[in-house]
Amino acid sequence: MRIQLAKGKQRKLIESAKKERTWEELSRELGLSEGYIRNELRNEKTLLSDFVYKKACSLTNQNYESFVVNKLKDDWGRSKGGKLSSGSTKNINVPLETEELSEFYGIMLGDGNLTKMKAHKVGTYQIRIVGDSRNDRDYLINYVKPLIEKLFNVKTGIFKIKNENAICLSVHSRKLVEFLEEKEFKPGDKIKNQLGIPDWIKKDKKLLCACLRGLYDTDGEIYKLNEQNSFQVVFTNYNERLINDVRKALQDLGIIPSRIYNGKRLFITKKSELGKFLKHIGFSNFKNLAKIKTWNL
Repeated sequence: MRIQLAKGKQRKLIESAKKERTWEELSRELGLSEGYIRNELRNEKTLLSDFVYKKACSLTNQNYESFVVNKLKDDWGRSKGGKLSSGSTKNINVPLETEELSEFYGIMLGDGNLTKMKAHKVGTYQIRIVGDSRNDRDYLINYVKPLIEKLFNVKTGIFKIKNENAICLSVHSRKLVEFLEEKEFKPGDKIKNQLGIPDWIKKDKKLLCACLRGLYDTDGEIYKLNEQNSFQVVFTNYNERLINDVRKALQDLGIIPSRIYNGKRLFITKKSELGKFLKHIGFSNFKNLAKIKTWNL
């Protein structure tokens, strides 16, 4: 069930729930990623699930029932601006299960979201990938956008989210949404749906490396440990199934990661394991490539 509140009230509810909490703390309370709460829910780009609505009301000790204007099925949603618009039914290129497709799938698991909404015979079918406009702009514009257009032969829009340090890639395409559903990527909340790495990727080590690259480019980072000549790769994600899939995938590839800390964070620190990671998985995101070049790794 999706809860549609009167205009402006969803933002007020999220901001009230966040009061006296950090975004990380609110993220743990709601079981959603920080970026999704800040960029999607607070800006009313996506409706609240029934669970998140009730949890947020509980955190604020307020009753928002008088502001509820509609209760919709889970596959309903709202497009930007609140207007219903049909996703393009134009045929797309249907790619084979290649490394490029697997990397795109990893990017979607990290920073992507799928919207599928039907109402009065008019639907919205959309994929969105949201990144940090300060650090991910070059990666999204010069790598991810061309990758999507090459894979599917679709038009990809890009825009800066107002009053946020966020940039968004967007594709309106019913065929693309349906294709991703066939590949086991469900519309809606990735954490609630417990999306993970699908078997068609797990069974092939080359595809698995590519998928992990997409995941680490969106939810991972490499950095230098303070006052030490050593480095660390960290992966952060609040989806329990996904972070366990990532850890198991690394082990299957012969890379030894840390245990999972606080249910959300995974590290690769040992020099030999870091070397394996950079050799077999690596990065495509320019911010990480620049660090690797600077540190001569």
